[in-house]
Amino acid sequence: MVNLMRRLWIRNYENIGEEKVRTAHGKLASFFGIFSNMILFAIKLFAGILSGSIAIIADSINNLSDMASSVITLVGFKLASAPADKEHPYGHQRIEYITGLVVSIIILFVGGSLLKTSIEKMIGYEPTQVDAIVLYISIGILSVSILIKIWQAYFNYKMGKIINSVALKATSKDSLNDCISTSVLLIGNIVLLFTTDLPFSLDGLLGIFVSLFILISGIKLIKETINPLIGVSTNEEFVKTILSIIKENPYVLGYHDLVCHMYGPTKCFMTIHIEVDANQTMLEVHDAIDNIERTIQEKFGVDLTIHMDPIEISDEETNVLRQRVKEVIKEIHPKLSMHDFRIVKGPTHTNIIFDLARPYKFEISDADILRILQEQVVEEDKKVYFIVHFDYQFIEVENIEEEY
Repeated sequence: MVNLMRRLWIRNYENIGEEKVRTAHGKLASFFGIFSNMILFAIKLFAGILSGSIAIIADSINNLSDMASSVITLVGFKLASAPADKEHPYGHQRIEYITGLVVSIIILFVGGSLLKTSIEKMIGYEPTQVDAIVLYISIGILSVSILIKIWQAYFNYKMGKIINSVALKATSKDSLNDCISTSVLLIGNIVLLFTTDLPFSLDGLLGIFVSLFILISGIKLIKETINPLIGVSTNEEFVKTILSIIKENPYVLGYHDLVCHMYGPTKCFMTIHIEVDANQTMLEVHDAIDNIERTIQEKFGVDLTIHMDPIEISDEETNVLRQRVKEVIKEIHPKLSMHDFRIVKGPTHTNIIFDLARPYKFEISDADILRILQEQVVEEDKKVYFIVHFDYQFIEVENIEEEY
């Protein structure tokens, strides 16, 4: 059904790499959300007024807020598709994350309002008799609502997964939360069919449960939408795919210092250092690097910039020393990795220069690492000094630091 709607609504629906196609997916999901939530609001409000249930009325208002969220998502996709300009040279795709954040805040507001109303009903409880026919009507409406919400959650999840949308994934989780909260109300109405003399407000108690569930969900969604705005690590499989293409080029001897900036779900800028043979001509290497950048741009739409690091691979002394240093580094810790290795010889001493990437919160100090290297690599009668630049991997991918 999802694919059928995509085919009917979206031209070139399979080409999700295009910004227009991706925006069309977001609009389709938003219009679907507006229409379905409008129906849910109307039928739940009717059931709530008919039964006098504050919990059902609050649940209908929750659907009204979901409809407003769909409108916000629709506006967000429209704004996010705007082209880059002078003030925003990286485009506007991060507006989609802000849209997801607004949806999360609305969820918190609804949960807080429902909690307040439910507590008030528990405090001011007065036993009332609800007609069995009214309860049957409410049960039927709530059952239909659950089915619609399940379809809503599935639809938004599929669409969010297809276009990798934080906003739609947040909407999908919100729909699942609504399923759970409405299910609780359904169970409560079924209980009322068989029990009439409860000493407390079951409606208020269920309302408190639902509201707490909504509040917890809202807090989780806020975290999920804020993280991309702060900056998170790029998808590991995506990075591995790009690295596999880079490694295929015969001019590439190694790579390191990969940095990725995401300015939205599809707007990606990358930089990477690539090691090449220092004895090859500059024009040959430059042409190879241009080809790599062009291939990545065409296949993935990634704006890749490559920094070239020439290394000496024909000097036997350098190769032997490089291998020895690598072995010692791996003995210190398997997650340490070395790159940009070179030797600078002078009349009185020799400098061994390289960069060392280490994990975050690494337990071994820089001074201890240098001491171990000095003790295990350098012969006592030689004046050799290590000049090491310590840095971090911006992207946590196995074997991201690969050197000749």
